[in-house]
Amino acid sequence: MRPVLRAAAAAAAAVAVAVTALLPAAATAATAAESPGASTFTIEDPRIKESSGLVASRKHPGVYWTHNDSDDGPYLYGVDSATGRTVARVAMTGVGSPRDIEAISLGPDGRLYVGDIGDNRDGSWDHVWIYRLPEPDRLGDSTVKATQFTVRYADGPRNAEALMVHPVTGRVYIASKNEDKGGLYEGPARLDAGGPNVFRRVGDLPWVTDAAFSPDGTRLAVRGYFFAETYAWRAGRTAGEGQRVSAPFQMQAESVAYAPDGSALMFGSEGAGSRVVAVPVEESAGSGGAGTGTGSAEGAGKGSGKPGGSQAADPAGADEGGSLTVGAVALLVATALVLGLKRLVRRGG
Repeated sequence: MRPVLRAAAAAAAAVAVAVTALLPAAATAATAAESPGASTFTIEDPRIKESSGLVASRKHPGVYWTHNDSDDGPYLYGVDSATGRTVARVAMTGVGSPRDIEAISLGPDGRLYVGDIGDNRDGSWDHVWIYRLPEPDRLGDSTVKATQFTVRYADGPRNAEALMVHPVTGRVYIASKNEDKGGLYEGPARLDAGGPNVFRRVGDLPWVTDAAFSPDGTRLAVRGYFFAETYAWRAGRTAGEGQRVSAPFQMQAESVAYAPDGSALMFGSEGAGSRVVAVPVEESAGSGGAGTGTGSAEGAGKGSGKPGGSQAADPAGADEGGSLTVGAVALLVATALVLGLKRLVRRGG
């Protein structure tokens, strides 16, 4: 690594350490969620170091499927949210060597959709892949044959970290990202394993690291490093402005999923022993449990063997305002350094 890159990396690490010290240790008292899979938990498996996608199982209450970002192979992990322990490891066959798996979703057909859609050089690959496989009926280690779909974008290659399957129509969407803004891309009505599946831009979105539909399909939740929002979803498009969600601060904010009953949004991050933080969803008329906003982040500490309480709270909260404002600024600086480092790597590579 060049000296300038080494210095930038060291500066980013120093800021990250400072942020950790600035953020409050616990923001709110915990209250246990009534439904399975709607409580904060810690991923205990040391093999899961870069949890980049998250989705609630439909067949196994309280279990969430996740995967590593890269360099792990074609594996999915089922994590029991009551204990934080891995209860299933699925090896996908028929998919070759994944490049950069970033997202996972579950369709109305009961099949898992895995997005090998990352491209950190913003357009170096003219195609990416989606893998589809049935959700296993039984937990435990297994090998499952997946179907591989080639994906191209109508307006050219791009980086993306969010893949969403609508829970009613089954249509697949991808949210792209770069340092400026992102786009919402719609796939064909049915994916075709025999030819390229062209995804077309149908709207704008902020720069997001993940997104998820509510269980009833009426809301789309998106998250980035410093924000989260939900949008009304009508006729295959977002409707109106995004409504702010009180998401937790996480050093590597990578994933978001709805709890199985839509009662909470689950926010995950990368890193060994990472926490998945539950944020209750405020119900609204006609929302089917997937309301227009959320309450504050809360950690149930349920089954994780660790004290309750979330890692961070709403930065607008009056009780936490001082330290969280400083923490937010430090996080912005850290991310700016990381993005600058990535750009230098791309130019020098």
